[in-house]
Amino acid sequence: MTESAKGGRNESTIEKLDRNWMELLQELRVLQTGVQILAGFLLTLPFQSRFETLDDFQTTLYLANVALAALTTALILLPVSVHRRLFRLHLRAALVSSADRIAKVALAGVGLLSVGTSALVFDVTAGRTAGLVAGTVLLVVLLILLVYVPSRLRRQAEKGN
Repeated sequence: MTESAKGGRNESTIEKLDRNWMELLQELRVLQTGVQILAGFLLTLPFQSRFETLDDFQTTLYLANVALAALTTALILLPVSVHRRLFRLHLRAALVSSADRIAKVALAGVGLLSVGTSALVFDVTAGRTAGLVAGTVLLVVLLILLVYVPSRLRRQAEKGN
C-alpha cells in the first residue's frame, strides 16, 4: 500500500526532507523560548539580595543550571549552524537526521533545566527536603510525559498499521 493510500502525503523525498526540516525548526523555536525564559530567570538571581545567603549546595545547583541553560541554548542553535555549513551541498538527509538527534538532546536539556531550576526554587523557599522532592517528582513527571507517553503512542500507532 502506498503512503498516500494510507493517508500520508504524496511528496517526493526532497519535499519530505524539506517538510521535516521546517517541522524541526518549529520545534527548536519552542524549545528556545523555554530555555530563554528559564535562563533569563536564572540570570536575574545574582542581583537579588537573598542570593548572597545561598549555601554551597544551592550555589552549585544554581551554577549547574546556568551552565545547562548555556549548553542547551548552544544545542538548540547547533542545527542552524550545521545548516549553514551544509547549505547547498545536497546533504538534506544528513541535516534532518542530525537535527532530529540534536533536538532530542536539547529537549532532555530543557527537561533537566526545568528540574534543576524547580529544585533550586523549592530548596531556597521551602528547604532542602522540599527541593529534592520537587526535583524528583518533576523529573519523574517529565520522564513520563517526554519519554514514556511518546513511546507508548508510537507503539500504539505501529500496532494500528
